[in-house]
Amino acid sequence: MNIAPTKTNLLKLRDELKFALQGYELLDQKRKILIFELLNLVDQCVDFQRRIDEKLARAFGDLENAVLRMGKLKVHNLLSSININTSITISGRKIMGVALPVVHTAFTEHPPFFSPRDTSFHIDAALNSFKEALNMMGRFAELKISVLRLSNEVHKTIRKVNALERIAIPKLRESVKYIEGRLEENERDMVILMKKVKERLEKKNYISITERKE
Repeated sequence: MNIAPTKTNLLKLRDELKFALQGYELLDQKRKILIFELLNLVDQCVDFQRRIDEKLARAFGDLENAVLRMGKLKVHNLLSSININTSITISGRKIMGVALPVVHTAFTEHPPFFSPRDTSFHIDAALNSFKEALNMMGRFAELKISVLRLSNEVHKTIRKVNALERIAIPKLRESVKYIEGRLEENERDMVILMKKVKERLEKKNYISITERKE
């Protein structure tokens, strides 16, 4: 390893390992929260898709019944007199730092649109169903965009978690273990060296004392 086995490097690597483990825990927690939110939004998407299909089917069914009862020309003239303004506003919210849209659909009506005389109730039913379907479509668009953005963020987070878990953390642990082993080995070598020095000094002192006595 291209790492000098010093105490300074050991302390530095231990700090990096601690930071990497903390980052892993936070990212793993973020991943779990994002996946939970994503699955929840996917379930809502499926539900809204079903409800929109049902609402549109009901609206077109009522419109068809109105045509059968009143005639195509009269229904066309009645629908041409409807005066409803639609406004769509988009705001935002955040989940774990991910910006998600919030779509709000509002209707401004200018009744009466037509006289109730000689008109079928299917016209009013179709009108209400189309309004409800349009309102749900705004919410459906919000959910689909949110699902896409959360999916991208989940993918990025999983890649980061895997990089820490499989590459960065194992390498740091290996480096720490390597330096600890080298330092322990150096310490053992130093102890052995000091013992040899001590033995040599004691031997020299013994020889010197013996020579003096002679």
